[in-house]
Amino acid sequence: MSKTPEFEAQLAFLEDAVQSLDNALSRQQQQLLRLEERVAALSHQLREQGDRLDAVGVSSPESPPPHY
Repeated sequence: MSKTPEFEAQLAFLEDAVQSLDNALSRQQQQLLRLEERVAALSHQLREQGDRLDAVGVSSPESPPPHY
C-alpha cells in the first residue's frame, strides 16, 4: 500500500510540529533550570544577609536616637 501525497504532507506537517514543540520544550527546560539556580543563589544571599543583620543586632544593641 503506497502513501497518498495528502497523507505524506500531513505526516510531514506533524513531524515538523512535533520537532518545533520539542525544541520549545527543551528551551523552556533550560530556562527553568537557570531560573531555579538563580532563585537558589538569591535565597542563599538573603539568608547570609539575614544572618549578618542578626549578628549585628545581637553584638551591638543600640538605643533609638533621642528624637524617637
